[in-house]
Amino acid sequence: MSQTTMDADLRSIQQARDLAVGAREAMRSFQFASQQQVDKICEAMVAAAVREAERLGQLAHDETGFGYAAHKRLKNEFAAQGVWDSIKDVPTCGVLRRDEVNKVVEIGWPVGVIVALTPSTNPTSTAIFKILIGVKARNAVIVAPHPSAKNCTAEAVRVMAGAAEAAGLPKGMISCLTELTIQGTNELMNHYATSMILATGGPGMVKAAHSCGKPAIGVGPGNVPVYVDRTAHIVRAAQMIVESKSFDCSTLCSSEQCVIADRPIAERLKAEMQARGAYWMTKEQADRLAGIMFRPNGLMIAEYVGRTPQALAAAAGFEVPDSARVLVADLQGVGPKYPLSREKLTSVLGFMVEDGWRAGCERAIQLLHFGGDGHSVSIHSRDEEAILAFGIEKPAFRILVNTWSTLGAVGLTTGVRPSFTLAPGGIGGSVVSGNVTVEHVLNVKRLAYHLHSAPEAARAHGGVLADVDVEAGEDDTATTAAAPVGKPQDADAALVEKVVRQILLELHK
Repeated sequence: MSQTTMDADLRSIQQARDLAVGAREAMRSFQFASQQQVDKICEAMVAAAVREAERLGQLAHDETGFGYAAHKRLKNEFAAQGVWDSIKDVPTCGVLRRDEVNKVVEIGWPVGVIVALTPSTNPTSTAIFKILIGVKARNAVIVAPHPSAKNCTAEAVRVMAGAAEAAGLPKGMISCLTELTIQGTNELMNHYATSMILATGGPGMVKAAHSCGKPAIGVGPGNVPVYVDRTAHIVRAAQMIVESKSFDCSTLCSSEQCVIADRPIAERLKAEMQARGAYWMTKEQADRLAGIMFRPNGLMIAEYVGRTPQALAAAAGFEVPDSARVLVADLQGVGPKYPLSREKLTSVLGFMVEDGWRAGCERAIQLLHFGGDGHSVSIHSRDEEAILAFGIEKPAFRILVNTWSTLGAVGLTTGVRPSFTLAPGGIGGSVVSGNVTVEHVLNVKRLAYHLHSAPEAARAHGGVLADVDVEAGEDDTATTAAAPVGKPQDADAALVEKVVRQILLELHK
């Protein structure tokens, strides 16, 4: 190892340590902030992110070469405004809820220091999203970017931190690892001050996050099948599939990966897709493209991620018209012998024909098992019973119905929670099965009042009960009655403020 490389590693490790310690100190000084203070800061970050969305999108495109700058702008805007609209009314500070029946009071509490691993495919939008949900719950957030997107990610973090600090957030609560090495990222994840890891990225990164002994929420690959049955609105399905798959050159893991067409409508669906920019490759062209896109272990080569159809065709030695929005390959099966049946985060789509709903379902399950368990599946149909049965059977936690898979899964065209971290549940290697949002980075305390008398067997000492049952009647020695658990009152805010002042005085002694 050269001295230069060693020095880079050491600098990265030291920066990781400094950021983690500084983040914890800043978070502790903010952990009793009011909901009003927190929301004011979040609103400032959202406004800044929306204002800078176009510039950040261009930076992400220029640095990574992935997708389209205009689509990255849209993702940045959605990561800010769309996500904020979904969480702005979620209480995260002080008393959250009061259960009068069960006498339980829930109180919000931050998780602590969150390490946010971000990908190269959606770098700025993922950073915006994770910072926003983290700060909403009064957490500190340290972003660890993908090396190929480190500059645009750092700029997104700078925009969010600048706006937040101007609105009152302590300096150090939002930060970015800029001395970037694998050793530095590992130090950050394993540091004693780190409380949680949010991992969005490739399988290696997610595995590392889950292996370091910290609470971690990770994503999984999304080999998303889209089944089009004979009752579907064919024109609408064709348009949605082409537009969804071509959005930002398929850099979102929720993008369609293989169409499964019901045989009676397969030819019409193909024609309608072709009319909207789907270029059908010959077998020779598809084989040539498959031969350059993947490593021997089946992972995509980064050079071909998020590329236009024209760039991919040129790399494989053939030409396609400028009107082509996505390259389509006819597939005869699923598995290692059919490389294009894998997840393809680029402008390449598989196409298969199956006769009937049952055969289509089985093929969709095969695709999910081949690198997409737990993630997402899409269906275009007008048969409600078939749609429900499809959702019940599939090993996926987002079932997108008659919509874009790409933007439906993240919550832009559907009613699921807006998110840029789509967890695949236990079958996909995650502890969470939904769209990760603020509730996943919020701890909850519970004040639980005495409600039921303990069983006699539990109270007995050596099998003998006490002569006096103090639980059965009033305590004569009590001078004041315990306050009942009622509805939130104005006094709650005053009480919280008083407690905060006392704690802050103790902290500064």
